[in-house]
Amino acid sequence: MDDPLVRASWAGTAVFTAVSVLAVASHTARAAAVAVDLVLFLAGIVAFLVALARAIGRSRQELLTLPGVFFLQDSAPQTVRRHLLASVAVEVVVAFVTAGLRPYTSVAFGILVPVYALGLTGLWGAARGRYEARG
Repeated sequence: MDDPLVRASWAGTAVFTAVSVLAVASHTARAAAVAVDLVLFLAGIVAFLVALARAIGRSRQELLTLPGVFFLQDSAPQTVRRHLLASVAVEVVVAFVTAGLRPYTSVAFGILVPVYALGLTGLWGAARGRYEARG
């Protein structure tokens, strides 16, 4: 996919998945996993805030919807929507599976990571989504 937000979403998902699997397998990788988890979580928060600001700005001229911005419902091409939401789904699955395999450890910080892919999805919807003009 050529879109930079889609590539960034999958790149973050890939790094998160790799580090989480290592953290489940090896106690020594857990500090690195926590660092990756927190960086992706903070990046996701920033993406959410930027998406919110962009959506507020666009809402003066267009009819934006919450599902349209954050879940790309009727606002994005199917390939973009499928890629971004698949990235969110993979992050959710990896977070819950790895946290379930090593409960009560630092691996549980991975639960925060899906904010990253969802934030980038919202950023795509707020910046590039197609919406009806206000009447």
